[in-house]
Amino acid sequence: MSLIPSFFGNRGSSSIIDPFSWDPFEGFPFSGQLANASGPAREVSSFAGARIDWKETPEAHVFKADVPGLKKEEVKVEVEDGNILQISGERSKEQEEKNDKWHRIERSSGKFLRRFRLPENSKLEEIKANMENGVLTVTVPKEEVKKPEAKAIDISG
Repeated sequence: MSLIPSFFGNRGSSSIIDPFSWDPFEGFPFSGQLANASGPAREVSSFAGARIDWKETPEAHVFKADVPGLKKEEVKVEVEDGNILQISGERSKEQEEKNDKWHRIERSSGKFLRRFRLPENSKLEEIKANMENGVLTVTVPKEEVKKPEAKAIDISG
């Protein structure tokens, strides 16, 4: 048991180890840089915050984005350059009170931006977006694919 406390560092007299408070990169030159970053470095880290699934059905392309805690006013859905679907938004940082003591901050804040090139068969004028229970659903209808008509040819002879 004596190896475990020395591996996790000297955490005081407690023999209980909290694996969630242990920083495996503690002491390395880059340790904590991203967590304490501000400005563009912090914004880049939050871009990955919006996880998006894209599926294609016979009728439409459907995008589902997890945006928990955001209101529909905090999310934008746009089409740029004719065929680029852009989903963006911003999660505001929680207000700090002077008497508050934070023990852990794990929820991300900042901006996110995702872009998808839509196929040529997309009906851009009929795109619909809906937000329910922290999930944004964007539906991009597809143009009907017209099957070429087969014409029967009589064989002579």
